[in-house]
Amino acid sequence: MKEFNHTFWGAIDKLISESKIIIDRPKGSRHPKYPDYTYPLDYGYLENTASMDGGGIDIWKGTGGGYIDAIICTVDLFKKDSEIKILIGCTEEEKQLVVKAHNEGMQSGLLIRRDEQ
Repeated sequence: MKEFNHTFWGAIDKLISESKIIIDRPKGSRHPKYPDYTYPLDYGYLENTASMDGGGIDIWKGTGGGYIDAIICTVDLFKKDSEIKILIGCTEEEKQLVVKAHNEGMQSGLLIRRDEQ
């Protein structure tokens, strides 16, 4: 299994290194459809990538640098979809904010850490 984990995380690293990060919802901004929701971290996507919702692959950008050490897999019962979101440079506290953000309402999110191999 370790070789598959290495291949997976290598692919994530390659996506990040070859893609431009677009932050379209900065920390503290409000969701365009749900104004009661405030983004706890910078949120955006990888330009020229594709995800389930038709946009780019989503990312959460923290304050801990550029290292990718986790993803969150989400299920949204309202939209009836699922996605992964890449966490870039998130401290432990920031990871917990992301987990909380994806476990409210009709969403459920599972954090997968790079070191859990």
